[in-house]
Amino acid sequence: MTSEANVDPAEIAKFEALASRWWDRNSEFKPLHDINPLRANYIDRLSPVAGKRLVDVGCGGGILAEAMAQRGARVTGIDMGEAPLAVARLHQLESGVEVEYLHSTAETLAAGQPESFDIVCCLEMLEHVPDPGAVIQACADMARPGAALYFSTINRNPKAFLFAIVGAEHILQLLPAGTHEYDKFIKPSELAGWLRDAGLVLEDMTGLTYNPITRNYRLNPGDVSVNYLVHAVKPA
Repeated sequence: MTSEANVDPAEIAKFEALASRWWDRNSEFKPLHDINPLRANYIDRLSPVAGKRLVDVGCGGGILAEAMAQRGARVTGIDMGEAPLAVARLHQLESGVEVEYLHSTAETLAAGQPESFDIVCCLEMLEHVPDPGAVIQACADMARPGAALYFSTINRNPKAFLFAIVGAEHILQLLPAGTHEYDKFIKPSELAGWLRDAGLVLEDMTGLTYNPITRNYRLNPGDVSVNYLVHAVKPA
């Protein structure tokens, strides 16, 4: 599959339409802002980012990219949405955080900059592309030997449908209706298989759970039934 073919225009359009609200912490992107410290801490704890070259695949408006840059990483953020990238660059002017933003697919960047990054992050993105395995392969290709890679997505089971779509989109209205499609959710076993196919070694997997009473998120290694986060390495 070519890099340009591995893009769903409808998925790009969803986030293009919401781009202006990316940095509004009370908007549809509130969940991303709420979980960002958990994700950033997890990555920085397992793979200290200071001084490292890091790429954020599917960076959107730059929430994770800026957090990693603030911790001392040299960050490149890539996305196929022009509007989110424009928002990311505008926010960069306001925050003063240095990030290189590129309009690119993972496959294109991997072809142009193979084995170039110490840390590769691809969070909340795999469930929005036609061929997640190709994205994971591209992430492996752009990673240096010994690099750390991080992926996050949503499990595919009845509980995930109830929590991530019925609950989050329709009942609690944490996300716009239609943000996710159940058929695109990814079981941990499927993700692990794509990691193996790409020559990567799975190091850790943790769940990310939400308490609707306290409205708090937390990392929960014992529960990957809905949202989960994976740490892999490319053998040296």
